[in-house]
Formats: sequence, C-alpha cells, structure tokens
Amino acid sequence: MELKTAEPEAPLQPVNWVWRTIKSFIFWSYERGTVQYDIMVTLILIFVFLSPHVINFNDRPVERNPHSTGVVVYPDGKGGFIYQVESRAVPVGDDSAVRAALLRVIEPISGSVRISRYETVTDSRGRVVAYKVWVQRG
Repeated sequence: MELKTAEPEAPLQPVNWVWRTIKSFIFWSYERGTVQYDIMVTLILIFVFLSPHVINFNDRPVERNPHSTGVVVYPDGKGGFIYQVESRAVPVGDDSAVRAALLRVIEPISGSVRISRYETVTDSRGRVVAYKVWVQRG
C-alpha cells in the first residue's frame, strides 16, 4: 500500500475569498459570539431602524370614521344598547338618509346592526344636538 502525501494547497485568490465570505453571510453560517455574527446582527438592526426613514412603506393608519364625533353607548335595560350620536355627524335629510348616516357612525363601533328606532335630542332652542339610536344585532 502506498501513502500519498498531501500536496500543498494554492493560496486563496482574493475573489474566491470574497465569494466565500459573502456566501457565509447569506447562509448565516457563523456561530454566535463571532465577529462575523455580530456584524450580521448589526447590519440587520441598522436596516430595521433606519429603513423607515429612507424607504416610504406607505404604512399609515386607516381612518375608520371620517367624522370626529362623540358617540356615547349605554345599556337600554333589556340586554341591548342605546347609542347617542352627535348631530354634526348626521346630515339633515329624510329618514332613510339619517338612518344611513347613523349606521355609518355606529357600525365601526358595534359591527353589523339594524336600527330599530331613533329619536332626536334637542337643546332649549329646539336645535337637534344628538340622536338616540336603538339598535339590534344584524
């Protein structure tokens, strides 16, 4: 049996060394506690914290209710609820337009409901200041 001696390896070429380093970073092949691992984590943290200032992700909160209205909810004593909606959220109109506007204000709060009845709340001059709305689940 003949033993072969290992031939000395050629020194790594700079391009091959760079490619191996990039490949190691891509496949996350470094152990925790190494300098390379710390560099990868630092780059990720820099991206997470600085990218929102550079990249426009278009992530704005959705405006659910275009009216800034005050809605007061209180129990009706029969297991249901009465919603009191400020009059500025409801345009003046016929009964169906008022009901539709009241639903647009109430449904984001309570989900799918049906208005059983509503009453106007007036001030001392007779102006409508709010609506009391009795609802039933859809």
